[in-house]
Amino acid sequence: MIEELSFLEKSLLFARLSNTSYRDETPARRRGQQLGFSDITFLDRDGAQAYCFSSKHDLVIACRGTEPGEWNDVSADLKAAMTAAETVGRVHRGFKQECDDLYSLILPHLKAAGNRRVWFCGHSLGAAMATILASRCQDDIMLPEVKELYTYGSPRVGNTAFCCSLSVTHNRWVNNNDVVTRVPLWVMGYRHDGNEHYISSCGKQRSIRGLSRAWDRIRGIGLGLAAGRFDSISDHSMPGYVNAIERLIND
Repeated sequence: MIEELSFLEKSLLFARLSNTSYRDETPARRRGQQLGFSDITFLDRDGAQAYCFSSKHDLVIACRGTEPGEWNDVSADLKAAMTAAETVGRVHRGFKQECDDLYSLILPHLKAAGNRRVWFCGHSLGAAMATILASRCQDDIMLPEVKELYTYGSPRVGNTAFCCSLSVTHNRWVNNNDVVTRVPLWVMGYRHDGNEHYISSCGKQRSIRGLSRAWDRIRGIGLGLAAGRFDSISDHSMPGYVNAIERLIND
């Protein structure tokens, strides 16, 4: 049962499932089974995609993030104007549209969940989708309670009213210079939700802000350049999140 895992173990499991959501169906099913899920279903409508991973005790919805070659994903990212959420407040119009496409496909799985615990996770665009979908499910008294939400490299999703309304426990991972976690811009009214778990430039889990955070980002840029990579982009990769959390567990 997922609930029996430690926080870092859960974070790693959901990171692996978020990473698996980018795979084609056959390798995704194989990987899902390796991670302990007996039933894996691929959900796809107009390019909005997710996997439903199901076991005896748990049901996990893992939303697929942005794929640069998929115009539907790129288009969703670019629609940065806010629109009214289905619950409370306002959210990113493109992210909401992706959720509108998927919601009816997810509902039957949620209604059939029975006593299984429901979890949501995702990376990048998938993180934004998971956040909006979890808020909708939590707002529907006919659906099972959402146990927790885990996101990786999530952009800002909605305004203050939306964030304050989200009662689901949200664990939001940020890898050092991940540029996606800083868009859409704060001045546009967007805010972050959840409990932030920041991975520093040296791979440690830290709670730092202000000048300390700025200095750590500068250090990360320098380390990235020395390694021949652009840190703001490389820190966004989902395998990078998986590797970083694996190191935290092994330290």
